[in-house]
Formats: sequence, structure tokens, C-alpha cells
Amino acid sequence: MGNRAGRTDFEWVYTDQPHTQRRKEMLAKYPAIKALMRPDPRLKWTVLGLVLVQLLACRLVRGLAWRWLFFWAYAFGGCVNHSLTLAIHDLSHNAAFGSGRAAHNRWLAVFANLPVGVPYAASFKKYHVDHHRYLGGDGLDVDVPTRLEGWLFCTPARKLLWLALQPFFYSLRPLCVHPKAVTRMEVLNALVQLAADAALFALWGLKPVVYLLASSLLGLGLHPISGHFVAEHYMFLKGHETYSYYGPLNCITFNVGYHVEHHDFPSIPGCNLPLVRKIAPEYYDHLPQHHSWVKVLWDFVFEDSLGPYARVKRVCKLAEDRL
Repeated sequence: MGNRAGRTDFEWVYTDQPHTQRRKEMLAKYPAIKALMRPDPRLKWTVLGLVLVQLLACRLVRGLAWRWLFFWAYAFGGCVNHSLTLAIHDLSHNAAFGSGRAAHNRWLAVFANLPVGVPYAASFKKYHVDHHRYLGGDGLDVDVPTRLEGWLFCTPARKLLWLALQPFFYSLRPLCVHPKAVTRMEVLNALVQLAADAALFALWGLKPVVYLLASSLLGLGLHPISGHFVAEHYMFLKGHETYSYYGPLNCITFNVGYHVEHHDFPSIPGCNLPLVRKIAPEYYDHLPQHHSWVKVLWDFVFEDSLGPYARVKRVCKLAEDRL
């Protein structure tokens, strides 16, 4: 059914992304929004708490049967590790210490990366800049699936598999779509991560390491929180390429659901994004929005109009300033 009725290409547009103009208008109308562009003083402590919670969990899972280890990796560890990846997202925008102390944010992201099991924080930062600068940009925004993904994962069963394998696609897609030179920070990130994994294995054996890796693979795959991957930019309604979610899961995801607000003002940390909507409700309340990430996943799998091809794409000119 998906092959016959589904989309056969991306939604190509020939306009600039809408967030740049919205940002200019809103700042002119509500200059008070600039006061929200300040670091989140609680972020570093939240990250510390989440990392310590996973360290405690590693100690506790040593004696568990494998089936219970994987159960808790999905039900608990998946939530914590997914939350940490969204802390890393905020840190890529210098949310903890401000842009004046960028290195502090980078190293806190490396620390937040530890329970994830595999190094990715430095690479995420490198590519996430392009997601904001070139939203939907062909060959530049690696958040957009490849044509192969769009062509292959077009039926309910295949889309379900695609959702389950999200961690692999997000990891491998940049290497295919927009490969970049390895940076010094990526090397340091990898060395720190490998040393931490080796120390954990030497101290407590195999099960804690498997628990952390399973927490990441399951928590970033077919998991309720992973609904945000689809909710943010997949075209549920023609003409709209970014969507917000205002539901309860924002409280454990650093308000990533406030995604239109985030793209309007990437320098505002997640804790302040609800205030943007409160200051300027007329810019957000009328927009289509999601109320359930689980429903987002359900609709994505079973609606023919949705799939990896349901993304807006545009041709972007490279900016001179390559961060």
C-alpha cells in the first residue's frame, strides 16, 4: 500500500527557511526576548545528576538476568540516555556556560556523552550548526533522510524498522551526505569515551557496558520519546516544515518539543523556550502542533502520506562563515 500511494520525492521548495524572517520580526516587536538569551544555570547540575544516575544503574544491573537488563535499558536507561542526548543538543548551542565559554560547553557535552556508550557529542555539534543554518538544505542538512531511505522505507513494516534503527541512520547519514574532516574535539571525545567504557568493563564487567549501549539503541529507536525525531520537521501538513509539541514529555527532554521556538531562537536554552511562546503567543498558537509523540509515531507508520520522504528540501547557498 505504501509503495503505491506513498510519496515518491521530497517536498521541494524555492524559498528561504521561515525562521530567519520570523526572528527579525519578533525581536523588533518584542525586544524583551533578547533577555532570554542567557545560559541555563541548572543545566550542568542536571547533566551531573543524570550521569550519576546511570552510573548507579550500571552498578545495580550487574546481577540482573539479561532479559531484565534489556527491560530496564528500555524502560529506564532509554529515557535517561535520550534525555542526555538532548542535553548535548542544548550544549551544542552553548546553553550551560554561554558562547563566551564555548570550551566549557564542549567538555560538559563530552561528560554527558559518557552513559551513551559511543562518542558522538563533538560530531553532533559539528553537524547541528548546519541543520539550523541550512534547514532542509540539499546535501547540507543531514537531519533529512537520503533518497535511499525514502525509497526503501515506504511501507508500514519498513517504516517501523526505520524508526527502530534511527540511531544507526543518524550516525551514518552524515558520512554519506556531507562528510567533514575529523576534528581534534572528535578525537578527544572518542578517547575519553573509550577510556570510560574500558574502565567500566574492568570495574564491573560486561553487563553495565551492554546496559548503556542498549539504553542508547533502544531509547533512541522505537521509543515514545523518539517521537520528537519525527514530530519536529516531518511534513504532517503541507506548507509547514517545523512543528512544536507542548505535552508532558518536555519536562524530561529539555523542552525540545518547543521546536518552532527553538528554530526561531537557537540561542535561547530549552528552559526559557516556554517564555518565548508566552511573550509572543500570536506567533505560535495558530500553528499546527503535536500533542502526543506516540501518536506521531503511529501516524508516521500507518499514514501513506508520511515517511522519510515527507520532508521539505531546498537548495541552499553556502554561507561564507563556516563554523
